[in-house]
Order: sequence, then C-alpha cells, then structure tokens
Amino acid sequence: MPSPTTTHQRSRTWLFLLATGLLVGTLDILAAFTNYYINTGKGPEGVLRYIASGLFGEQAFSGAGTMMLWGLFCHFIIAFACTIVFYVLYPRFIFFIRFPILSSLLYSVLIWLITTRVIMPLSNVPQSGKPPDFLQALKSIAILFFMISLPLSLLMKRHFRVVKKGL
Repeated sequence: MPSPTTTHQRSRTWLFLLATGLLVGTLDILAAFTNYYINTGKGPEGVLRYIASGLFGEQAFSGAGTMMLWGLFCHFIIAFACTIVFYVLYPRFIFFIRFPILSSLLYSVLIWLITTRVIMPLSNVPQSGKPPDFLQALKSIAILFFMISLPLSLLMKRHFRVVKKGL
C-alpha cells in the first residue's frame, strides 16, 4: 500500500502537470489566435476548425460549432502530451537543467518537427502541397519556444527544486 506521502506527491505531480498543461496550452492557442488574426483579420474559429480537421478532415470546416470544441480539445491534448514528455525528460538529462534556454529551443524544434513531419501528414488536415515556408517555420518555432518550451523549462526547474527539497 502506498504511503500517504507518496500518494500526496503523486497528487501534487498530477495537479502540477494539469496546471502546467493548461497554462502552456492556453498561451499557445492565444498565440495561434493572434497570429491568425494578424494574417487574416479573422477570429479564432478558423484555427479551431483547422485543428479539428486533423480528426475530421474537410468536415471540420463545414460542420457545426462542435467542431471548434473538438479543435480546442485536440489542442489541449497535444499541449498536455508536450508537458508530460518534457516532465519525463527534464530530470533525466542534465542538459535540460543546465541550459534551459538552449534546451527549450531544441524542444521547440523537436515539437515543430514532430507536428509538421509526423502528426500532420498522418492526420486528416488538408495538405497544401506547397513546400514549407522558412519564415513561417521560424515563426512557428518562436511561438512554440515562448509559449510552450520556455515556460515548461522554467516551471519544471521550480517544480523539481521543490520536489528535491521535499516540500
């Protein structure tokens, strides 16, 4: 039977992961909404439908408003996955601890590569057929860096420092 301390630590860890995933997911989706608005002058509906198209294909663009909820749900699943992967990697690689900026940048590139080279091609997202735009890729990586990876790095550093002290 797990000790009360172990159960409490697990609860705190899951609560930390939930709060952190919500934070970075919110920061990232707000950046996506802002970027989309700047580029198109349109609201967040297009972003959410695009994300939902990963599951539903073209139907996401003509479906009911529930498609936007599906897009938001999928977005947060991905944000939580990024959070959990970073959480697992962080204490195992001293590089993450010693070089938070560089490791955050590398994690951003990794997230971008997995998203654009693995997830999107395997999903139902409509493919443009155009080669990747270098400046758009840099912008996407910068958003991932500032909205996901860097906050994750800073929050993990604080979390593991607190865990190490046993608080």
